Amino acid sequence: MTQGIHHIGLTVSKLEESASFFTSLLGWKEVRRNDAYPAIFVSDGTVMVTLWKNKEAPPSPFDRNRHIGLHHVAFAVENASDLSRIYGKLVENHVEIEFSPELLGEGPAKHMICYEPSGIRVELIWSGS
Repeated sequence: MTQGIHHIGLTVSKLEESASFFTSLLGWKEVRRNDAYPAIFVSDGTVMVTLWKNKEAPPSPFDRNRHIGLHHVAFAVENASDLSRIYGKLVENHVEIEFSPELLGEGPAKHMICYEPSGIRVELIWSGS
């Protein structure tokens, strides 16, 4: 009855920096803004992510071992070379990396996890096919 993901909404503490993570580092496009909310909408052409600025300060970081909620979000990449290229770009820009590209299980799929500027875990994955 459903047809895939329309969009993912993420509450972030660093709106501009989080949007730049997607646009500058991952090559996504900014679709639109809503300065009244405030929110920035970004897309890779397949999925849209809405980044909503939190209204309470300071935010408490998500602890994936204790809190209920988003554990991580995963985005597919086309090939292993793209995964390596993105990893290099993230390292050059001092993005926090949880682990570098590695085999997923016994492979050939590979994945890595990093943190976008507001602290949300982002997995980048090549399916191996």
